Amino acid sequence: MRLIYTITAMLLLSGIDINAQENNKNPKGKAIVQIFTNFHSGFGARNDDRGFDLDRSYLGYEYSFNKGLTIKGVMDIGQSSDVNDYQRIAYIKNALISWEHNRLTLNAGLIATTQASYQENFWGYRYIYRTFQDIYGFGSSADLGLSAAYRFTDWIEADVIIVNGEGYKQLQVNDGLLYGIGTTITPLKGVSLRLYASLNEGTEGAKDIINYAMFAGYRHKYFSFGLEYNIMRNNRRVEGQNLYGFSMYASGTLNRWLDVYARTDGLMSSDDWNEQNDEISVLAGVQFKLGKYIKIAPNFRMSIPKADNLENSYYGYISCSFGM
Repeated sequence: MRLIYTITAMLLLSGIDINAQENNKNPKGKAIVQIFTNFHSGFGARNDDRGFDLDRSYLGYEYSFNKGLTIKGVMDIGQSSDVNDYQRIAYIKNALISWEHNRLTLNAGLIATTQASYQENFWGYRYIYRTFQDIYGFGSSADLGLSAAYRFTDWIEADVIIVNGEGYKQLQVNDGLLYGIGTTITPLKGVSLRLYASLNEGTEGAKDIINYAMFAGYRHKYFSFGLEYNIMRNNRRVEGQNLYGFSMYASGTLNRWLDVYARTDGLMSSDDWNEQNDEISVLAGVQFKLGKYIKIAPNFRMSIPKADNLENSYYGYISCSFGM
């Protein structure tokens, strides 16, 4: 926790230089402001579930010094299952120091994790729908610790990460660590492959949580296609409670202001221990880019539960992103 306070203090001090940067032709600092909101309506049995929603707000600042050193702080204001749905909880999402030198990148503090960040960037529509791993609890998008990445050649890069393993909402320091290693390969123009594995230590008799993530994608100027497969062993540190799942997504650019996209996810559990939550989900829609900072994305969603006692659900959404 002391590291977070130190980084946050540095971030606030760096804000003193904001006015000076306004007169600089090449400013080194930039504000981070993003708001994700939507209007949604269910159909059929979910017809009563409708309304406007403020999904999430990110507020922060990033400042780049000389010689590859950068500091960044971001507040995440969003919903929490622990309080009334109309209330919002603010967390520190990122508070980090980053250093880049030649082919090496180092990060320290409350950093973005590497388990699904590559897939999230490739998917590119987080404000509409989060990554598979984020939605189904395979891992957190940020945590307190260290990470390093090294690009060996133009087509292969490796990364390692050591963090607490509880995510950015629970910054524990006494219950073991999470160790992860990944590699990203780009053998051909537009083609990318990624492999990742991690171990989240269990203590006092609890089982280790083991994660594997595999991704393959192709990106063209006018379209992209990605496929990932994820495995989590010993969910909630219970031996044999394993989860598996895939996420397949595609998008296309029709012109400079209109995109189309589609995605399907599938969650499965070993011996159906999680049958009430296992499902196939489908999402499809379009995105309108109204200038540089506004995106509006009407989309349709369908969920097909595996359990016989649950009905399919259907929703229409208008998702919006404002900010920079």
